[in-house]
Amino acid sequence: MIYDASLDELLQRVWDGQRVTAVEALRLYHLPLEELGALSDRRRQLIKAPAYNGHGNKIVTYIVDRNVNYTNVCNVYCKFCAFYRTEKEDDSYVITHEEMDKKIEETIALGGTQILMQGGHHPKLSLQWYLDLLSHIKTKFPQINIHGFSPSEFIHFREVFNLPLEEIISQFVKAGLGSIPGGGGEILVDRVRKRISPLKAMSDDWMSVMDVAHKLGLASTATMMFGHVETVEERIEHLERVRAQQDKTKGFTAFIAWTFQAEHTMLKATTVGAHEYLRMQALSRIYLDNVPNIQSSWVTQGQEIGQIALKYGANDLGSIMIEENVVSQAGTTFRMGVADMKRLITDLGYEAHQRDNWYNLLN
Repeated sequence: MIYDASLDELLQRVWDGQRVTAVEALRLYHLPLEELGALSDRRRQLIKAPAYNGHGNKIVTYIVDRNVNYTNVCNVYCKFCAFYRTEKEDDSYVITHEEMDKKIEETIALGGTQILMQGGHHPKLSLQWYLDLLSHIKTKFPQINIHGFSPSEFIHFREVFNLPLEEIISQFVKAGLGSIPGGGGEILVDRVRKRISPLKAMSDDWMSVMDVAHKLGLASTATMMFGHVETVEERIEHLERVRAQQDKTKGFTAFIAWTFQAEHTMLKATTVGAHEYLRMQALSRIYLDNVPNIQSSWVTQGQEIGQIALKYGANDLGSIMIEENVVSQAGTTFRMGVADMKRLITDLGYEAHQRDNWYNLLN
């Protein structure tokens, strides 16, 4: 074996918490999985989390919330999605206020603090419909954070309502919106997006929503859905865009990556398994040195891999997912309750704490 001093130097820099380049990230990607995992666990230990009172290394968090899809009508027809419907299909729907109330009441009864509200790109819902829904929820359930509307939805709103993003987001915030999820991120490379979702927001549009939201004081998450038509280099380009935006606005609270789920979708691609998921999550923790929280994707990987992911850079197990409609339509139906969350966390020797959207500890 030929001794590689440059690799040793790179590994030491990663261990010390220093920033890596895209070229270096590609080199790290090809390390043995266990070695990459050890480096990502080290980087997790170096993350400073003020809300955890200096005990961040010992803590793994989770949130109790509910995914609420306010409509499944969508006119962008993403090839990887099994959830969307056209208006003419019998099982298309738009949620009523009464249906929303019931879902939120059930969430509160289970100790929930948030709803993650997203929908399709409905071509006919008015701006006032959204404002009325937000106002209704915030008035009736002021204790619930509305974590709602992905960047691609806001780009849709901009086109349909013919208003600037800043005005739309400002109106949504005034009506009750509390934060924005990172849905629709997929891979932030236009070559890929044109292949899998050509009618959806392109990379610059997606990031422009986050930029405006952060400047308005809204926190958001960033996501990546990988394992379809992208290259490893394009995954790293995605990470670079997230890191650059975070350097600029510091508005991302967390990063969540998951693998493409193929069942019942039109996208023909070779899917990847748990090893590739863990590899990319570990690399994400190392590359995204300015994003404090990495969330395990047990929803797509299952409880066992979700737990193992806590040793591959993740410090959060995400939501108990009282309700989930999109990924489950693609054949993934994992479920977990609070007791399961706590067991998976404490079995690894960590402290389990419920959190809110901003990673403040609630217990």
